[in-house]
Amino acid sequence: MRMGRVKIAIKRIENRTNRQVTFSKRRAGLLKKTHELSVLCDAHIGLIIFSTTGKLYQYCTETTSMEEIIRRYQIATGMRISENIVDPEQMHGELRRIKKEIHNHQLSLQRYMGDDLSSVQYDQLLQLEHQLENSVNKVRARKFELLEQQMDNLRRKERMLEEENEQMFRMIKVDDDEQGAAWKVEEDSDQRHHVQVLDHFPFSGEAQPSSVLELAINPHHFPQSSSFRLQPAQPNLQDFTLHCPNYAIN
Repeated sequence: MRMGRVKIAIKRIENRTNRQVTFSKRRAGLLKKTHELSVLCDAHIGLIIFSTTGKLYQYCTETTSMEEIIRRYQIATGMRISENIVDPEQMHGELRRIKKEIHNHQLSLQRYMGDDLSSVQYDQLLQLEHQLENSVNKVRARKFELLEQQMDNLRRKERMLEEENEQMFRMIKVDDDEQGAAWKVEEDSDQRHHVQVLDHFPFSGEAQPSSVLELAINPHHFPQSSSFRLQPAQPNLQDFTLHCPNYAIN
């Protein structure tokens, strides 16, 4: 079975040999696609490639030159360097101007930090104060904005926790109601059983016990009926002497 192409990760190839092979293959493909685009679409293309070894590879549309393309690029992007800048005096002047700007920026930073204010005039100090006040107001506004966002996040989190607590409370309440109903059914069943047990004993002249437990604790609740009179296991000796004939005692 034929395997498809394996997609490799777009990152630097660590193996030097594999990296060089990949560069050669893809460079050839890139140059081919560039030539096709230039011919098919009549586009002016300048392609410059430097390998890891510093070797130059380039392609330019046949109807133009690389210098012309670079010149057009500088004009289009506004990066064209003036031809007169090669004068050393002008270069030194430009360098002095840049150094002066850097020095002024450093002084401004020091003044914003409150350092080196001895040479600053009153008007400059007043202007610096206004600038610092504006900066402080912007910083405070941003700080309050962030605090408000944090408060909103905390409020949303609080509402979510309250909803979760309400759901848990309802679930617990349903479980308690179901358990209470089960206990009620069991209690009613026990009550009916106690009533059935008490119905076997007639209680006349006395208050009927409310439960079997009370009947067991207070035995005087048992009815004093002749039908439940206990008979002695041994005959009454006194009754026996009364009804039997007298025997002579030797």
